[in-house]
Amino acid sequence: MAGYKETPRQKMISMMYLVLYALLALNVSKDVLNAFLVVNESMQTTNASLENKVDYIYDKFKVQYQLNKDKVGPKYQEAVQVKKESEKLLNYLEDLKFNLVKASEMGVLPKNTKEDSLKIRELYYKDTVINGVQQKYLLLDKVPTKDKYDNTTHYMIGNKNNGEAYKLSQKLKEYRSFMLQKMNEPENSKKIGLVIKPGKVYHDASGTKEDWEYHNFNHTILAADITLINKIINEVQSAEFDAANYLYASVSATDYKFDHVEAKIIPKSTYVLKNKKYEAEVLVAAYDTKTKPDVYYVTGVDKWKPDYKKRAKKVTGTEGTVKLEFPATSEGIKKYAGVIEMIDPKTNKPTQYEFNGSYVVAPPSLTVSPLKMNVFYIGVKNPVSISVPGLSMDKVTPSISKGKLYKDPKNKGQWIVEVSKGMKNVTVSASAKIDGKPYNLGAVDFRVKRVPDPTATIAGMTGGAIDKNQLLAAGAIIPEMKGFEFDLYFRITSYSFTTLINGDFFTIKAKGNTFSKDIIKRIRSGKRKQKFFFENIQAKGPDGTKRSLNPVNLELK
Repeated sequence: MAGYKETPRQKMISMMYLVLYALLALNVSKDVLNAFLVVNESMQTTNASLENKVDYIYDKFKVQYQLNKDKVGPKYQEAVQVKKESEKLLNYLEDLKFNLVKASEMGVLPKNTKEDSLKIRELYYKDTVINGVQQKYLLLDKVPTKDKYDNTTHYMIGNKNNGEAYKLSQKLKEYRSFMLQKMNEPENSKKIGLVIKPGKVYHDASGTKEDWEYHNFNHTILAADITLINKIINEVQSAEFDAANYLYASVSATDYKFDHVEAKIIPKSTYVLKNKKYEAEVLVAAYDTKTKPDVYYVTGVDKWKPDYKKRAKKVTGTEGTVKLEFPATSEGIKKYAGVIEMIDPKTNKPTQYEFNGSYVVAPPSLTVSPLKMNVFYIGVKNPVSISVPGLSMDKVTPSISKGKLYKDPKNKGQWIVEVSKGMKNVTVSASAKIDGKPYNLGAVDFRVKRVPDPTATIAGMTGGAIDKNQLLAAGAIIPEMKGFEFDLYFRITSYSFTTLINGDFFTIKAKGNTFSKDIIKRIRSGKRKQKFFFENIQAKGPDGTKRSLNPVNLELK
């Protein structure tokens, strides 16, 4: 089957097959049989890899055809014919392997029923993935008659040399002739394999002359037959790859080659104000992922000029594209221009393609304003982030309908809003000059609320059992703003302390938030299960309002 240039891997597989085939003439030992199984599995994997290479050539060919149907069309249609003929032969070879298993397992093939075929597939075939391709995989090692040759010889050779091997050789001859024709090669060309010499020119171990069919399939065990067919599949795929690659390369050797096509959107601006228009150009971009174009660019200019190249920065692309990166160190509109430099395959000289662009640098910001939670609190400094994506803040003028709005002296880029009693809602709005004209950028409404009540706690507790020493160590009522983001402080102004002594309630009124000496004395003399009630807790907030807080009821452990 040789006669063409093989890869080192293919040469190795061919050599292994020939050695194993020669050993068959001596004795089909268990070791020889296992060796056939190893070679066959290797062939299966190699064939799957080669199939991926063939598919890749067709994919590239299809891209070129889509770019220029008039020019690429004739050769592409020939490639489609190559693919069709190859698929027909490969399907036949896969069916032939299955039919050989059936013949070996169940005798003469025509007597097998449809049920027999389903049984064979269920027993000896499984779905698997080889090199990323899902396919039916023959479990040759599971076939009991893999070391038998009677039925397979009858099927392939026949009684009067009319077996399937003679149909196989004819199909291989026709396929090889078709591929050589597509490659403009003579019949004796060694560019592809699948060479079958006519007549009895092959010799067995005793020197007897045989034809190709008899030489390969007479008295050969099933394992050897399957391995040989997988080798033929390998040569068919190699021939298909060579033919498709030849047609692809012959389209034009002096044109730009593009192997990737995708849709591109080029917007006039990615930032559009309400009532304005979004404008963009949609086009198909084609490029060669194997090229490394050079780009020269300068910043701060509207259009490229030849003398800019002396001071331009150079960027070398990868996979056919170039990525530009500019440090955004200052706000405002930024401009750039440059050229893409490529080698023209016709002249073999550099060709330049000019480009220019612009972008806007704005400060990073994220303002989240749920509709039902836009609130300003009375008596506190409410921080506000005001930004307009696409515009620098030196062009934006914010304002507030009531209250105070001013820049935060501690945090650059933030603002402070202060509101007072009597306000129910306020509006923060902004405007800017765009293209020399004033433009209203919108407004956001905020509700005005007083700061929520804090939670009165003792030792972090609002109730429950507590150790006496822990209660004495706490020594005070602490107002906590749980779940409130502002750093605020409420001042406890008064409270009452009550406990039960000898069946009577005893109450002490206290000022401030600390435990008085009398309260400490009562706690120290307290007994297990004795309850202490801290009630009528009054507090004053940063907005000046007085609040009645929750009671704290504790029990000694």
